[in-house]
Amino acid sequence: MGGQRSDGRQPDELRPVQFQRHFTKYAAGSVLASCGNTKVLCTVTIQPGVPPFLIDSGRGWLTAEYRMLPSATHQRKPREFMKLSGRTQEIQRLIGRSLRAVMDFNLLGERTLIVDADVLQADAGTRTTAITGGYVALHDAIATLIQTGELEQSPLTHQVAAISVGMCGKQPLLDLNYIEDSSADVDLNVVLNETLDIIEIQGTAEDKSFSRQQMNQMLDYAETGIKTLLALQRSTLGLVEES
Repeated sequence: MGGQRSDGRQPDELRPVQFQRHFTKYAAGSVLASCGNTKVLCTVTIQPGVPPFLIDSGRGWLTAEYRMLPSATHQRKPREFMKLSGRTQEIQRLIGRSLRAVMDFNLLGERTLIVDADVLQADAGTRTTAITGGYVALHDAIATLIQTGELEQSPLTHQVAAISVGMCGKQPLLDLNYIEDSSADVDLNVVLNETLDIIEIQGTAEDKSFSRQQMNQMLDYAETGIKTLLALQRSTLGLVEES
């Protein structure tokens, strides 16, 4: 299995994960998602209407916004106002794509779900934590629509969870923290549904190229971690485990 890491974990071990539901009062769904020292507040707002390209289609929409609070890192990060950084745009598009992939928008009707992911504290893995926690907040928001009689059936068709994996030297590591992420040779973000079908993979050689065999190793680690995250989501939401 290899040696332990700086924080005592095995190479294929997740950081402690927790979802605190109903974290804020006014959002239709809100979750504080914690993955080790990374903490992301995920909230979902429901608005009537859809973007112009969907008007009169009967279909709904979901969009995501991602921000990092100034004090989320060791050094204060200036707020992004009129112009978003390329990184912020990339991450919020990933979150939106990942959550849209598990929705049947015909069942949602002409409503827009806005998922806000605000990073309160960053220790790497903020985008994957936002996706995994965002699903829990999204589930709660949709449950609100069903409870009020606005929807008869949930438009959620699948679960979704995400995790990071990296190569440090020749060793794959699951769920990188900041120290590992900043020195990894390869950074891979993996998004899967509950059947372990792939929704998205983002892989980059930060320093050295990587082989197909190494990619397979990282995907094996990602599947292991995501299975655990999916089970934690179900446990948090009180959903019955599938046999």
